[in-house]
Amino acid sequence: MDVSTCPICNSSIPSHELERHANQHFIDEDEARDIEFARRISRLPHTPSRAVQKDSLIFGVGYWDSSPSSSSGGDAKVTASGGNNNDESLSLLQKNEVFYKVEGDLMIMLRRCLELESKDSKTVLCGYIDHFQSAASHDVGWGCGWRNIQMLSSHLIRQRQDARQVLYGGSGFVPNIESLQRWLELAWAKGFDTPGSDDFDRKVYGTRNWIGTTECAALLRSFGLRARIVDFSSRKTTQVYGPMDLFLSKGKLDLSVVVSSEKESCRHSDVLSDKVKGHQALAQWVWNYFSRSNADKSGNHHVVLSEKSPLYFQHDGHSRTIVGIQAKPQKNGMRQYNLLILDPAEKTRALEKSLRENAGWQKLIKRGVHTLRKAEYQLCHVDPGIACGKELEELKTLHSVLHEF
Repeated sequence: MDVSTCPICNSSIPSHELERHANQHFIDEDEARDIEFARRISRLPHTPSRAVQKDSLIFGVGYWDSSPSSSSGGDAKVTASGGNNNDESLSLLQKNEVFYKVEGDLMIMLRRCLELESKDSKTVLCGYIDHFQSAASHDVGWGCGWRNIQMLSSHLIRQRQDARQVLYGGSGFVPNIESLQRWLELAWAKGFDTPGSDDFDRKVYGTRNWIGTTECAALLRSFGLRARIVDFSSRKTTQVYGPMDLFLSKGKLDLSVVVSSEKESCRHSDVLSDKVKGHQALAQWVWNYFSRSNADKSGNHHVVLSEKSPLYFQHDGHSRTIVGIQAKPQKNGMRQYNLLILDPAEKTRALEKSLRENAGWQKLIKRGVHTLRKAEYQLCHVDPGIACGKELEELKTLHSVLHEF
């Protein structure tokens, strides 16, 4: 194993971890400076018109405050006032994620591999997306939710100009987990998913708390993105399994109501065939979602690109990102589905190598319906357009479309 010396602390670090290790020095330094700055502000008298300058950044009456945290020794929260100032400040303070960047387009490589498969199947794929893997030294065991937000964000920033302009202060890059945690706290401070924020005591920065579909939706909605939640559940199950299921069991996410602004978004996938049983219903919903769009259907290719965004895919204990679906007709008139999934638990280098060599990628990406063994699943998708005014206020309350099987 190649070993390099950190230029800051002179520690011996595996070469592939050197960049992340070095960046952490600066992150720690910035956090310490932020905490000290917040302490100074907390001693100032409250004046609505006061603006305090830190370096070249202007902070208004809404500012980052510090509070004790059992998990990290220092925590950050956003005050409810001065939201616009906090947006501007955080957009300048946030840090982009350091990750292994695949040369070329990961989805183009996947498309080429799929086109070499049997011609009797049809596949629909989303557009550009980066893969963000969980790092053994940082977030293994708890960070999959954040990694899926990063993957979804990479697609939105690259594929949608309107989303690029509003996401993360228009920075044009995907923030690291710590910055995303701050953005989520800011979303909560603005009133997005207040019941859900209560489960975290409105604090998530610097913690290793698991998050799920609802936190993804609240975060994206705070930027005006039309993030929607869809639930799939067995009628026979009443057992509480994990954080997402506990959230549902408390009744904090209304599964029976779909507000008018969400009805149109679910039009293409609400009605499922009576013949669909069990987890096949989830696969058919995913097929309807990706295929019923203005997809690139040029030529006679059996692999087409959809304009739909990837899907945040949550179940008990883990979450992944669905980037497409493959369907093969059966003699009984049904389809055999394979979900195409990017998993934060997989190594990006391994994904790249398998796709370039067209060898072994199926094991890393393909998931048949028979692998869906959980009693409950949640999906989060993002509809086109940016909400504002009354619609943006409505997005503060999360609703879900429920499919039972």
